[in-house]
Amino acid sequence: MNRSFHITPLPGDYSIVRLDPVETVPGWAQCGVFCSITRTSEELSLLVESAAVPAGLEMETGWKGLKLEGPFPFDAIGILSGILTPLAAAGISILAVSTFDTDYVFVKEDRLTDALRVLEIEL
Repeated sequence: MNRSFHITPLPGDYSIVRLDPVETVPGWAQCGVFCSITRTSEELSLLVESAAVPAGLEMETGWKGLKLEGPFPFDAIGILSGILTPLAAAGISILAVSTFDTDYVFVKEDRLTDALRVLEIEL
C-alpha cells in the first residue's frame, strides 16, 4: 500500500458511550491517550478508554484505535478514503474521528489483526 503517512496503533481498549444530550461531560471521560466528546441535539457520545467507563451505561465496547499520523492540510483529498475503502472491502466496520490535525480510525478488537494486515501495518 502506497501512502505518505504512518499509521500508529493506540494503546488500550476503547468504548463508545451514549449519554443524554443535556448531560454534563463526566470527568472520567477526559482522561487517557485519546478521548472524543461529541454533543448533538440527540446525544452526547464519548469515545474513551474502556477502563475509565463506569458500569451500567449504554455503550459498545471492544474498540482498538489507529492514529493516522498528521497533521493533514484541510485541502488534502482522500486521506480517510484510502484507509476506509480497503477496510470496507475486507468487511471491517469502523468508527472514524477527525481532529484539527489528525484522523483516527477505530476497529473492533477481534478484527484488529485483519485491519493491520489489510493496511500493511506491522507492530
